[in-house]
Amino acid sequence: MKNIKDYNLEELKKELQSMDEKTFRAEQIFKWLYQEKVRSFDEMTNLSLDLRNKLKQNYTICNYNILKKQESKDGTIKYLFDVLDGNAIETVLMSYHHGYSICVSSQIGCKMGCKFCASTGINFIRSLTSGEIVEQIIAVEQDQNIRISNVVFMGIGEPLDNYDNVVNAIHIINNPKGLNIGARHISVSTSGLVPKIYQLADENIQCTLSISLHATNNEKRSGMMPVNNAYPIEELIQACKDYIAKTNRRISFEYALAKDSNDNLDDAKELVKLLKGMLCHVNLIP
Repeated sequence: MKNIKDYNLEELKKELQSMDEKTFRAEQIFKWLYQEKVRSFDEMTNLSLDLRNKLKQNYTICNYNILKKQESKDGTIKYLFDVLDGNAIETVLMSYHHGYSICVSSQIGCKMGCKFCASTGINFIRSLTSGEIVEQIIAVEQDQNIRISNVVFMGIGEPLDNYDNVVNAIHIINNPKGLNIGARHISVSTSGLVPKIYQLADENIQCTLSISLHATNNEKRSGMMPVNNAYPIEELIQACKDYIAKTNRRISFEYALAKDSNDNLDDAKELVKLLKGMLCHVNLIP
């Protein structure tokens, strides 16, 4: 059975055509899934009984179950979701004065092995599908009865290692007939997969790219982030400059301050020199 939330609107239209149905039905289904947030095909009352039966025979609606929910003093809520195959993922809801932001996972486990990351040590099992990514947003909105306005791909997994599914999920999230969250309110984080940064620049999606930088030279960064052995800082920074030139979008550089490692004045000066002249923002993480 296929997850109907794995399809963007154009793909769903083709699915409907293959069932000899009118393509406008795809827009109706999209509205039910992402605006009404129904949990069954039977609730799609403006579809014929015949079409609803066809949908039930061929597709599932990915409805997550909450395994665990933890709330911190600042109101941040961490969810542990059952992804319906015996595995689980974490999703985090954050409340700000400007609205609600959600941090979504893109994989079950992670391959990157970054020394400072909570995902390190969680064995990589598989990448999430587009629908499994999008369902994190829907499930939290349903649980809290809210509308989420910002999405960050900074949960478990390397988003650009699951490139096609992440980009497709962004199209569903951004579609006015889907979740209708503006592309400029969507942020994609990467540890530095250089070829995928170039590929993302070609997508012409106006989302924000966040780079997990955390060090200003190859020796330190390779010690913290094994990905740097494959794509050293010089290649990463050049890819970022090309991304900015092509998209005219500001990049956010994430820099976690590790005591007695990368938090001294020399590192600060190196960081200024490394990023000088770039359209960027540096997010210092204590």
